[in-house]
Amino acid sequence: MESVSLFRKLVSRNNDLSRLVDKGYAVTFDSGWMVIRDIPYLDQLGGLRLGAIVTKMVPVDAALVTQEDHTILFAGEHPCGLDGVIIPAIDAGPHVLGLSAACSDVVVQRRFSNKPTKEGKFADFFDKVESYVGIISGPAQHKHGASPLTFNAVVDNPEPSVFKYQDSLTSKAEIADLSRRFEDEVVAIIGLGGSGAYTLDYLVKTPVKEIRGFDGDAFHVHNAYRSPGRLKESELGKPKAVVYQQRYSGFRHGLNLVPHYIDTESGPLLEGVTFAFVCVDKGSARSAIFDVLIARGIPFIDVGMGLKRTGDGSLAGMMRATYYPPEQAARIRGEGLAEMHDGPENLYRTNVQIAELNALNATLAVMRFKQLRGFYAQVDPLYHLLFDIADFKTVGRELGNAD
Repeated sequence: MESVSLFRKLVSRNNDLSRLVDKGYAVTFDSGWMVIRDIPYLDQLGGLRLGAIVTKMVPVDAALVTQEDHTILFAGEHPCGLDGVIIPAIDAGPHVLGLSAACSDVVVQRRFSNKPTKEGKFADFFDKVESYVGIISGPAQHKHGASPLTFNAVVDNPEPSVFKYQDSLTSKAEIADLSRRFEDEVVAIIGLGGSGAYTLDYLVKTPVKEIRGFDGDAFHVHNAYRSPGRLKESELGKPKAVVYQQRYSGFRHGLNLVPHYIDTESGPLLEGVTFAFVCVDKGSARSAIFDVLIARGIPFIDVGMGLKRTGDGSLAGMMRATYYPPEQAARIRGEGLAEMHDGPENLYRTNVQIAELNALNATLAVMRFKQLRGFYAQVDPLYHLLFDIADFKTVGRELGNAD
């Protein structure tokens, strides 16, 4: 994972941020937020306290940012005036925000709102911070001579990212604490065909530490019909792993896709993998992959689908996502939920106009993985999911009820 000085990048591109730093504010940047520590204020007894202002940054491009609105978040008690009364007309209620470990000392407790009456909005971040500091810190400056200009800016980027562009929606939705649950994950995707390609597309945008992809096949026209993204003639005939590596390398770090099949001799390629997705359609290949994953104690989800023609000529069938936790993987394998032998060709192998099914199959698998990591809530610990495309019904088996 490459560490880039986000601080220098932002300050060099944004004049308002540069002015805040030059004036002496204790500025740092954290997961899409600007944090300004050392903000003095008075408590109800007139005592001097220090808080922090936190305000959201909305990316315009890789380094240019702008404001979202006129509000700020505040870490500290309610600031008071010289008379010990809580400063009126700024409190917008309690608020909780999870920042990174580098900013664990900044515990956000409330939101403040004070829209400029004349203009209706702040000109920039400098204008916004100066306005709020005047309201919050004015009494403390008057009584104690305290100043927010401590020149304690944090120059280095506190939280390197796997993404080459800031994930602004994570900070906007205030779910950075949930996203950090993936930061140590090394995920393998075995098979980069239809469902595997969509699984890759989803995981590229998930902040896992590393993605390893394995597929020894070449990229042909039919692959383009059941995978996300473009079709370029220059890509045809190249290994799938090479095509997708080139396609996604501009998005993130920690992406290693190799033109290699996984079999019982591939254990070293999976060293350090914390989770795997098996996205192959040959039973014999799946069996060998299961052998190596179970032997190495790697939890994994296997996906598959089966289609058939109905009496009226339309397609019907099921999509499957089955989770194999290490301690129960051998037993679940014994239930025969996935094909382990090469059977006759079915419509899945020959019908290329099913991108939406590949995408949904991948969606079920990735959502289940994110449930397992606590990103999504789960009611029942399901290990086997079946989705019927005819009636849109989903059924599953719980781990606790497995026979």
